[in-house]
Amino acid sequence: MTQINLTIFCLTYILGLLATVFNWGGYSLLAVGCLITSLSYMGKQSIWRKKLHRSFWHIKPQIWLIAGVVGFGATIYFQMRTPHPSRNDVSKFITASVKDSVQVITVQGRIASTPRLTRNQRSQFWLEPFYLNNGNNFSKDVSGKLYTTVPLLQATGLHEGETIAVTGVLYKPKPANNPGGFNFQAYLAREGSFAGLKGKEVNLINSDVNTHNNWGWWAVRQRIIQAQVRWLGVPEGVLVSAMVLGNRVVDLPSSVSDSFIRVGLAHALAASGFQVSLILGVVLTAAQRFSSRIQFTIGVTALLIFLGLTGLQPSVLRAVIMGIGALTALALERKVQTLRLILLAATLLLIINPIWIWDLGFEFSFLATLGLVVTVPSLMQKLDWLPPAIATLIAVPISAYIWTIPLQIYNFGLISPYSILVNIITTIPISVISLGAFISAIAALIHPIIGSALAWLLYYPTHLLVGIVDFFAKLPGATTAVGTISLLYLLIIYLLFILVCLHKWWQKKWWVVALITIGLVFVPTWQAQASLFRITALAGGKEPVLIIQDRGKVLLINSGHENSSRFTVLPFLQQQGINQIDEAIGLKSSSSNEIKEWSLLLQNLKLNNLYNCGDRHYSTAVTLKSHSVKCQQLLPNQAISTDSTSMRLLDAQSSILQMQVQNRTWLILGENKIEKPNEKLPQAQVLVWSGEQLDSDLIAAVKPEVAIASSAKLDRETMAELQHNKTQVFLTGRDGAVQWTPSRQFEIAVETVEDKTSAL
Repeated sequence: MTQINLTIFCLTYILGLLATVFNWGGYSLLAVGCLITSLSYMGKQSIWRKKLHRSFWHIKPQIWLIAGVVGFGATIYFQMRTPHPSRNDVSKFITASVKDSVQVITVQGRIASTPRLTRNQRSQFWLEPFYLNNGNNFSKDVSGKLYTTVPLLQATGLHEGETIAVTGVLYKPKPANNPGGFNFQAYLAREGSFAGLKGKEVNLINSDVNTHNNWGWWAVRQRIIQAQVRWLGVPEGVLVSAMVLGNRVVDLPSSVSDSFIRVGLAHALAASGFQVSLILGVVLTAAQRFSSRIQFTIGVTALLIFLGLTGLQPSVLRAVIMGIGALTALALERKVQTLRLILLAATLLLIINPIWIWDLGFEFSFLATLGLVVTVPSLMQKLDWLPPAIATLIAVPISAYIWTIPLQIYNFGLISPYSILVNIITTIPISVISLGAFISAIAALIHPIIGSALAWLLYYPTHLLVGIVDFFAKLPGATTAVGTISLLYLLIIYLLFILVCLHKWWQKKWWVVALITIGLVFVPTWQAQASLFRITALAGGKEPVLIIQDRGKVLLINSGHENSSRFTVLPFLQQQGINQIDEAIGLKSSSSNEIKEWSLLLQNLKLNNLYNCGDRHYSTAVTLKSHSVKCQQLLPNQAISTDSTSMRLLDAQSSILQMQVQNRTWLILGENKIEKPNEKLPQAQVLVWSGEQLDSDLIAAVKPEVAIASSAKLDRETMAELQHNKTQVFLTGRDGAVQWTPSRQFEIAVETVEDKTSAL
């Protein structure tokens, strides 16, 4: 009975943290606890005994009241532990003058994490600041945590624990300004950070003191990585290191990590339960002649060392806690109840840091482990006609996939159709590499050459794994967008999963649950695409990017620059469940990165027709031929139309595009500056441009009712002219994405779209 009560308290604590997504979530749990307690006391009457299951009455009534209080207390605890900037937090010193202009400051602080390589080839680390100087006779003692990036060469030789001075620009992170976009502000808030620092120069402070910090977990990690990379090279060497230490402390090339993510193998790069299982297996095998107490001591020591090496990641903490629980049960000679152990591990982690409840890594790790515990046994029974080893290879990835795919769709709107097959094929190579990486890591701590020699033996398995992943990642539909689902649909899906686990009738009717789940995922997106007409001007760069959704047809104007293509255009299309662009128009007359920008989009979706404006048409057509894209040069007055939209190029030199939408004229200006407005330039209700200065004659000729600029601010003359014309002005750099529909007209998307991955 004590175990049942503990289970109830753990569940209500987790539910209380989850309830923080609602305004009155904690009070609702308290009310439910009071209600169940009342029903329990009323259970003495026979009528209530007939209504409720008899096992219900074995639980004391006051337990439900305590559970309600625990759930309510969890919401209060979450609010108490939610990070807030202190009085002297470094973010408090970002003044209006700093926001509006580039002000160079110097921050002194301690490096709190291992420097890592970013996609922009800069080094990133967390900095704990203690002193700020702006160079204008202003200095202040500060605190907090800074998301810091510096040039790669400036970070050479830096390590965790060093005291440095970083000269650069201090800034506040931005929230998601596009539907489906990444909420950088919420991400930093979960880490207890409220400002970022884009460094230009790094200087060591008090180098004599820093010499005493030449040893630590960072040095152990570096010794292992260097030994494994020495003879294996890149990417094989860093991949081997990532499989034993996790990709959070290893600079794995983005192309490799992207491929693993595309095919559903991201878990192979994260230190988690698999590595813990290997450690326990090795320890228990080597110490089988010793007593259970000695086995327990050695096992716990090994797990704590592994925890230090991986950097206290939530997935590793969960696995380590579960591993210690298994060792405890072994020492006490008791049977391990895996499900309760998972629940207890999750509760302990969330007591340590309740903010982890909204950490995607924690959520995926917990759900995958839960799937392995509750679903694998059932699948193994259905696959009993296969050899046990083969049945396990099939059951494990299917179980993990089933329990994590709803959360993946909710957050990203993506599925990996080949995930189960890839996981089955790569199980043996991943197991061999992980075990070999673990052994070579231990050897590297003894002597680097021995570690390098053992790691070299993993070249062919690692090379094979990379080849398999690349093959499937390049297949059509490797990542398929299905559109995001609502929180309500997510809860319904997981409720159905729980019913299948708990009730025999639902277990027999599992196919009903499968059909309902598929319907909840695909039907709403299909209905929306079939009836939706909307124009979206995305935020994220100087180049105007417009997406027209016309009742199942999709038109794209401009690809955006490289970063906006990757982090703005593509996430929006994936959130909308769009896998195909029917027509695309590129208004750039010349761009060295144009081909790369379109190719980036084509790696993830299909493009039927591309109309290119300018002299790079032929090189673009040749390069994109492998993607089966029909490239055409956009000629003046050439019409491109769908059911409700028609477009034509007015001026090829200036890249001026006219769009007619339901008796409204839109005018889209390319990046090329218009020296003299065309006398025949038509009037338009909507003007879209990069945000550069506009000629007053152009504004007078167009007379726009609405102007949308792809910038955060306008020059005074242009703003004055637009105000004089009584034009409604939207700035995507300030307001976020701007969307237009016939019924609701113009809306700022950032006001209506919240980041669902965060409750902060």
